[in-house]
Amino acid sequence: MSNPKITNEQYTTQITLPLEVKEEAVSKRQLAPTFKPYNNHQSFFIYDLQELIPEHHVARVVDEMVEDVPDELLFQHYSGGGRSSYHPKMMLKVILYAYSQKVYSSRGIEKLIQESIPAMWLAAMQNPDFRTLNHFRGYRMKALMDELFENMIHQLIKKGYITFEDYFLDGTKFEANANKYSFIWKKSTIRFEEKLKEKIKETLQHIHELAQAEEMELKEIPKEDATPEQLTALAHQLETQVDTITEEIEAAKDVSVRKVLRARRSALKKPIHLIRENFIPRIQKYQAYHETLGDRNSFSKTDPEATFMRMKEDHMKNGQLKPGYNVQMATENQFILYYSIHQRPTDTRCFIPHLEKLAASTLPMPKTVIADAGYGSEENYLYAIGDEKEPRFDYLIPYNTYLKENTRKYKNDIKNAKNWVYHEQDDLFICPNGRKVLFKKYQNKKNASGFQQSYKIYECEDCSDCPLKAQCTTAKGNRQVHWNTVFEEMKAKAKEALECEDKAGIYARRKIEVESVFGHIKDNRSFRRFLLRGLEKVHVEFGIVAIAHNLLKVAAIRQLLSKNNSIDKKSGGEKRTVLLLQIFFRDFLDSP
Repeated sequence: MSNPKITNEQYTTQITLPLEVKEEAVSKRQLAPTFKPYNNHQSFFIYDLQELIPEHHVARVVDEMVEDVPDELLFQHYSGGGRSSYHPKMMLKVILYAYSQKVYSSRGIEKLIQESIPAMWLAAMQNPDFRTLNHFRGYRMKALMDELFENMIHQLIKKGYITFEDYFLDGTKFEANANKYSFIWKKSTIRFEEKLKEKIKETLQHIHELAQAEEMELKEIPKEDATPEQLTALAHQLETQVDTITEEIEAAKDVSVRKVLRARRSALKKPIHLIRENFIPRIQKYQAYHETLGDRNSFSKTDPEATFMRMKEDHMKNGQLKPGYNVQMATENQFILYYSIHQRPTDTRCFIPHLEKLAASTLPMPKTVIADAGYGSEENYLYAIGDEKEPRFDYLIPYNTYLKENTRKYKNDIKNAKNWVYHEQDDLFICPNGRKVLFKKYQNKKNASGFQQSYKIYECEDCSDCPLKAQCTTAKGNRQVHWNTVFEEMKAKAKEALECEDKAGIYARRKIEVESVFGHIKDNRSFRRFLLRGLEKVHVEFGIVAIAHNLLKVAAIRQLLSKNNSIDKKSGGEKRTVLLLQIFFRDFLDSP
C-alpha cells in the first residue's frame, strides 16, 4: 500500500519543480536605450556643397541652362563703372530656382538663399538682399527677357525636347496686382464728360451775362468744348476785374456802395472758382483717362495698364470683373514655346498680335497652329493662310458654331440658310416653303477690331402669306440672308481639316497640352496673381514662370529616364515607346 503513496509524491515533485523554474525565466534584465551620436552644436565641415544635391535635381538643370546663355547677352545691359554688381548669371539662377519652388516674392527669395542648400549652391554662398533681387527682376530683366527666353527655347530645340511642328495656342487670364475696386470705365468717363460740358456751357453763358452787366470788355469767350488753356485765360481776365472791384471797395467810404461792390465781386469769384478748382482739373483728368484707356473699356487706378476682365475664379458667384492680363501661350509636349501678354479680354483679337510677335523673334514659325473655337474668325483664318505664294502655316481651328452644326437640332432648323437648297448657276436659295431667295446687293461691314467683311444680301421674293415665317424669321418684311462668302469658304476648309483622321488626333491633344500647363501653373505652382505692375514687368514675371516651368519639365524627364536605364536593351523597342508616351502625356512637374 505504501508504494502508491510514494509514486504520488514523486509525481507531485515532478510537477511542482518545472513550475518554479518557469516563473524564474519570466523576469528580464533592464537594458539602457542606445542612440546614434548627435550634437548639432559641433563644428561641421562640408567639402563640396553640390555633393548634397541629387543628380537630377532641378537646381542642376537651372545651373546648366543658365551657364549655356552667352555672357554677351547679359553683360550688354550693364553700363559699367561704379560699385561691382552681382553676377547676372547668379541672379538668374537664384530667381529661376525660386520660381520653380513656388517662391515668388523678393523677400521669400532672400530667405530661400539663406536656408535652402540648392539655392546656396546656385548663389555661391552670396546673399543679395530682397531689394537687389527685386531691382534685377523688375528692371534688369525687363531689357533682356525676350532674348533670354528665346535662348532657352533654342537650347530645348537643340536638345530635342521640342520641334515647333505643332503649336498648341490658348489664352488664360491672370489677376493683376491691383485693387479690384479702383476701376475706371470708358462709358462712365464719357457720360461724366458730357455732363461737365453742359456745366461749362451754362457757366460760360452766365459769364457772358455778367460781362454785359459789368460792361466788361472780355476777349472771345470760349465755347463748351473749351480747352484748359482757354479757360485759364478767361479766369485771368475775370481775376483782373475782381482786382479792380477790390480797389473800388477800398476807396469807397459809403457802406451801401461797399455792399453793392462786394456783391458784384462775389458774383465774379464764383465762376473763377469753378474754372480753377473744378473745370480745368476735371478736363485734364478725363483727357488722361482717355489716353490711358486707348481702345480698352476699363483700367485700374492701381495698375493703369491692367484691364478689368471676367475671371474663371469667381468665388462670390456674381460675375465680378477683376483687373488682370490676358496671357496667350503656346506649348508642345507641355513645354512653353512662346507667350505674349495682352490687355484685351477676348482671345480672338490676340491671335494675330501674338503670332506677329513670334514672327519678329528669332524663333522658327510653326508648321501647324492648333487652337480652340475662340480663335476661329475670318480675320484669323485669312492671316493663317497668308499669300497664295507664301502661306504662313496650317491651322486646326474650329469656328464658333462647328459643334453646333453637327447636332440634329441645327440640321433640322429651317431658319438656317445652310440647310436650304442653293442654285449656284442662278445664285439663289430655295427656302423650306419652296420660294426663291434672290441676290439683292453687296454690303461691307466692319467688326469690333476694324476688319472689313464683305456680305452678299439675299431676300425672299415674298414672305407675306408663308405659313413657316414664324419659324423662319422675326422680321416684319421679307426674310433676308446675309452670306459671307469668304468666311464660309474658310469654315469649310477648317471643317475638312478637323474631320481628317490624322489631324483630328492632333487636335485632340490640345486639351492635354496647353490646358494642363495652365492648370499646373495656377493650381500646382499656385501662381494665380502677378506681383509686379505694368505691362512690361508682367511680361518679365510670366517669362520667369515659363522658363521655370520648362526647366522643371527637363528635370522631370531626366529623372524618369534615369529610372528606366535598367530596361533590358533586347526588349527596349516596346518599352521605349511606352516611355516616350509617358514623357509626352504625363505631368512630371511635381518632381524636384
